[in-house]
Amino acid sequence: MSRPPKVRRQHVIAGLLANHAITSQPQLLDLLAKEGVEATQATVSRDLEELGAVRVRLPGVEGQVYAIAEQPTNQVAPVEHLRRVLGEWVVELGVSGNLVLLRTPPGSAHVVASALDRTRPEGMLGTVAGDDTVLMVADRPDGGDELADRIRELSSR
Repeated sequence: MSRPPKVRRQHVIAGLLANHAITSQPQLLDLLAKEGVEATQATVSRDLEELGAVRVRLPGVEGQVYAIAEQPTNQVAPVEHLRRVLGEWVVELGVSGNLVLLRTPPGSAHVVASALDRTRPEGMLGTVAGDDTVLMVADRPDGGDELADRIRELSSR
């Protein structure tokens, strides 16, 4: 068993919450251990908070389970949220014409794309997310460099 980086651990937690009715942090710790992920209850508690996990009631399940709350796509997120997401999850950035390509750890591109879509940085037309890649489209044919500079500034890269 090992202590993976926070990004990987939180990705595993998000997957477990999506696929299991987890009613307690000790239960989550047991499932993490089965995945080969070592963590303390304090760490898991912080991870759940950072992921925005909430306790909800589900039909057919006794008690409350942890779930990651979906944020409405029309809700604008604060720039500080985008700074944190970019700083923690973007590992590489490339530019070509009006396209900016962001690389993330495996399974994390949707987190970055969602933060970008909800923050709507100036000059961005939209995003497309894969597993570990986010494609940003600038709103002008030659706007990729300017958009990439904005993203570098936000992510402190």
